[in-house]
Amino acid sequence: MPRFSLIVLLVLAWTNVLSADDRPNILWITIEDWSPDLSCYGTKGIETPHVDKLASQGIRYERAFTTAPVCSSSRSAMMTGFHQNYIGAQQHRTNDKKPLPYGIRPIPHLLADAGYFTCLMSNKTDCNFLPDSRKDLFQGRDWKERKPDQPFFARITFGGTHRPWKRDPVRPIDPADVELPLYYADTPFIRRDWANGLEQMQLVDREVGAILKRLEEEGLADSTLVFFIGDHGRCHIRGKQFLYDEGTRIPMILRWPGQVDPGQVNSDLVYSIDICATVLEAAGVKPPVPLHGKSLFSDDVKERKYVFTARDKMDDTHDAIRAIRSQQHKLILNLMPERAYCQLSFYKEGSYPPLAEMNILNLEGKLTPEQAAFMSGSKPPIEMFDLTKDPHEVHNVADDPAYATVKAELLAELDKWRKEVIHDQGVSDEFRALGVFPESCPAPTVGEWAYNHGDQYDFRKTGLPGWYPTRTLEEWKEVKKAWEPYVFREPNAKVARPKIAHTTKPKVRSAAKK
Repeated sequence: MPRFSLIVLLVLAWTNVLSADDRPNILWITIEDWSPDLSCYGTKGIETPHVDKLASQGIRYERAFTTAPVCSSSRSAMMTGFHQNYIGAQQHRTNDKKPLPYGIRPIPHLLADAGYFTCLMSNKTDCNFLPDSRKDLFQGRDWKERKPDQPFFARITFGGTHRPWKRDPVRPIDPADVELPLYYADTPFIRRDWANGLEQMQLVDREVGAILKRLEEEGLADSTLVFFIGDHGRCHIRGKQFLYDEGTRIPMILRWPGQVDPGQVNSDLVYSIDICATVLEAAGVKPPVPLHGKSLFSDDVKERKYVFTARDKMDDTHDAIRAIRSQQHKLILNLMPERAYCQLSFYKEGSYPPLAEMNILNLEGKLTPEQAAFMSGSKPPIEMFDLTKDPHEVHNVADDPAYATVKAELLAELDKWRKEVIHDQGVSDEFRALGVFPESCPAPTVGEWAYNHGDQYDFRKTGLPGWYPTRTLEEWKEVKKAWEPYVFREPNAKVARPKIAHTTKPKVRSAAKK
């Protein structure tokens, strides 16, 4: 259990802003597109000594989740402490951004008003609301810019774990040493790609070590509350963009010298947005609107029964999914079951080498049932998993009578959350785009068709067609062939990342703008 002094607890309870001497500095470290694939979480093959050390000095959260499985939506939530759908920030790559509603203000603004120096020590804000720029959200670029003795709130993102990945020449990882989830085909190609991602995390671990070393060298470590998290789950086929644990479960570590005992492992259900509430509580700041996130030290978190997640538009790929998770069960509600999981995503087809391998094996009929399910042409309306028996979420028990009571309870709680918490807008006819496109793809690939018809359709409104498969078997084989030199490159080799045909977002032409 965390150890607060009685004096600090009383002060937090009775005042909105503590004196500067009592307030901690706050450093919030984020890595991109990464699940808890770290040696301190038991991942095979990888060594992350700097993050491991941080975890040993504080609390490592075993069941931490982001609210959305993609960067801009999850970061919008983390910049405010609210679920992204509630603040109208759920559509990834929003074109028409609007100011925050309901009197909600970004966390850096609240801390700046309380006397903190706020800085973003990296470039990415990626918010789906206004203001969305660094200069409008933060006061500076480095905590060294603050006034003497002024507490700081610093955020920094290490983006290396976002594809493409670099290899680690210091500690290459043998593909034989990694462990693949059973929903991915166990091939040399996929193993090497997986190992490459772990090597990139080792590089990021050294960056994390450097920023923590700087705290030590400047005498700030003992007065700084440090958070370490991922912005959402793995950048693998079934991870990022989807609501399985692979897409939403993140590493989360908290270190607070003198306030939190070291060496803790916590299994509460926690959110990334809980960091917002924890930061404000530590700084003695009362938000103008009560946050959706709760303090990590509160009874609200200890007694939490469920976490909720949501996925909406991803660039021009339209889908809508909602999920509820307890300690034991996960229920996923597919609001657009007519869409394939692997419908066209320019980003994924141009960035994820294993997508080619999995499509080839699927079209050849060589996948196991657990692997083939994600490559199907549609989704079940409801997916439900017993996480104790099925941690990889591959055996859907939604129609199993033995789970009928649990299913009804989860559906009721999910419906309540959608209506009462996020005011869910659901799926409009325009977003679903039924009847907008031909019934089947008239071209060899969906991407090629989209390139040739950008003057006839406004993909910003309708999204891309949901046709599937997106390429023929022979075309997928060509894609894999293009990826192979890059995936299998040696650690110090300079091999150009291939450009996969028809994977760059087409420009909306004049006719579509009219």
